[in-house]
Amino acid sequence: MTETGELLWEPPADARATTRMGRYLDWVHASRGQPLGDYEAAWAWSVEQPGPFWWSIWEYFGVRSHAYPTEALASDSMPGAVWFPGARLNYAEHALRHADDGRRDEPAVIARSQTRAGDVELTHAELADRVARCAAGLRRLGVGSGDRVVAYLPNIPETVVALLACASIGAVFSSCAPEFGARSVVDRVRQIDPVVLLVVDGYRYGEREISRRAEVAEIQAALPSLRATVLLGYLDPQADPAAFGDAVTWEQLLAEPAELAFTPVAFDHPLYILFSSGTTGLPKAIVHGHGGILLEHAKILGLHHDLGEQDRFCWFTTTGWMMWNYLVSGLVVGATIVLFDGDPGHPDLLTLWRLAAELEVTLLGVSAPFLLQCRREGLTPGRELDLTPLRSVGSTGAPLPPEGFAWVYEAVGEDLLVASASGGTDVCSAFAGPTPLKPVHAGELQCRCLGAKVEAYDPQGVPVVGQRGELVLSAPMPSMPVGLWGDEDGSRYRSAYFEDFPGVWRHGDWIEITERGSCIITGRSDATLNRGGVRMGTAEFYSVVEDVEGVADSLVIHHEDPHGGPGELVLFVVPEEGADVDEELRSAIVAAVRRELSPRHAPDDVRAVGAVPRTISGKKMEIPVKRLLSGEPLEQVANPGAMANPESLDAFVAHAEHPR
Repeated sequence: MTETGELLWEPPADARATTRMGRYLDWVHASRGQPLGDYEAAWAWSVEQPGPFWWSIWEYFGVRSHAYPTEALASDSMPGAVWFPGARLNYAEHALRHADDGRRDEPAVIARSQTRAGDVELTHAELADRVARCAAGLRRLGVGSGDRVVAYLPNIPETVVALLACASIGAVFSSCAPEFGARSVVDRVRQIDPVVLLVVDGYRYGEREISRRAEVAEIQAALPSLRATVLLGYLDPQADPAAFGDAVTWEQLLAEPAELAFTPVAFDHPLYILFSSGTTGLPKAIVHGHGGILLEHAKILGLHHDLGEQDRFCWFTTTGWMMWNYLVSGLVVGATIVLFDGDPGHPDLLTLWRLAAELEVTLLGVSAPFLLQCRREGLTPGRELDLTPLRSVGSTGAPLPPEGFAWVYEAVGEDLLVASASGGTDVCSAFAGPTPLKPVHAGELQCRCLGAKVEAYDPQGVPVVGQRGELVLSAPMPSMPVGLWGDEDGSRYRSAYFEDFPGVWRHGDWIEITERGSCIITGRSDATLNRGGVRMGTAEFYSVVEDVEGVADSLVIHHEDPHGGPGELVLFVVPEEGADVDEELRSAIVAAVRRELSPRHAPDDVRAVGAVPRTISGKKMEIPVKRLLSGEPLEQVANPGAMANPESLDAFVAHAEHPR
């Protein structure tokens, strides 16, 4: 049994000279006169002197600016930090910078799909040409700077092209994965009034063909702001655009050649909008800026992940998760990005490992549950496949337990860096993660990332080391949201992140910071449903369940499987008067969740209760109920004085004592 903290890997003796992180630290010393003897010294400097640190990132990665900033950090208040005032730049210019140099004919994007036959490869020059054509097509549709464009597209090259085309003209991009039902999509994108919708007709997931025609029609009907729909015939290349409201085809959008051009925008000009999981209401529409994402992703990918021009970077993700945006930014540091669309378990769990072997991937990122499932099935990809080019295996989405770390070293490769990372949609990056300069200990993230002043706060807001606390950021990062869309006075933004500890960002994770500077994440301190890599908040789950005839109220609990399986999703239902939670109602609920949200979130068990426990302010008490069902004593999980209906807990106590 592997124990937390067990040493599993150490960097080679020459890591300082051979890694990009090491060379950066030496460059800082030479150019700034700032000695940085080891990683922890570098982290301390980066958070104590954020202006000089982020200025060094700007210079080290050669940021191109059409108007030079007056300083790096004009105000460090949170919220409201002001980064690089006066700068005028464009994210897409940096992602496409190799189109005109000696790498123009080298691959920028390689994509594998279970819907298409054969891999698709685009060189840097071909990618730039398609972006220019797409930008011209969007302009013909009337899209200008600040307009929102939404993609209901999978993880394929066209979606990358669309993002970069929007960025190049100053339009604002957002995406939802096609496996999301119409309700989930509408709850998100209706908030941002998109003018153009990019869609597919359907897709394959393993051997299943899934049409999206009905979903697209429902989404279109719910968006009065739409001026045009663009159809990509993905499942059927001959799909009739007339069946999608006389949509423009993808081929028509890209029909006319154009010169590649970039609209210079302010550092905080919106680049894209990501959506939270919707745990406490409608998903938050989180606005990220060109400059903040550019600098943060250059730092995290170029230094922490040690990615550069000779690397091939793949992370298994959908377009509804921030890791897709993270993956696309591999282009910023010159890496070839490798896309995969489909079922990672089809025909078996070696699918992604075969992809890595065949396409010579150097960094393969997956989820912690995926690694644990590989372990459960006894896979040994390092012995079955040639993974010689693979230098690092990334893990995120959930905490990776010690046995997951150990499996990678035993079954994949003993010389790999296990890059376990934790962050969020809110900053579109990681707060804590890998570094090629420190050892890997089982169950631990190697470091707090450069420029991320991560601390563990006790309930009184005092930083603690060696014990669990709330993960907070006590200093700003450039990739913190520009704001939430439609939140004109900033009140929702402040409430979301700064209400518990004024002037300090509370993220919602439990974290322990060890004496050696590593981190142990022990899960969310709020509630998110994560099934098979599709993350969903409970609020949108309830909106579907409680729309089913016969359901008055509901509460959902996800019991995670420590061995990497999907876990158990238990739904408690308060029936309407005169209704019963019988097989007919259970079937109706499961069907609605499958149809409106995602098949992966269909509840495993539906049980009847008399009432849902709520706080005095009316919030459902998901976390206390989950703890209660996990065996914790009632007196430790809930304060009846803070509840609107303390008697409602009786039924959950009974369920805990007599589980099915």
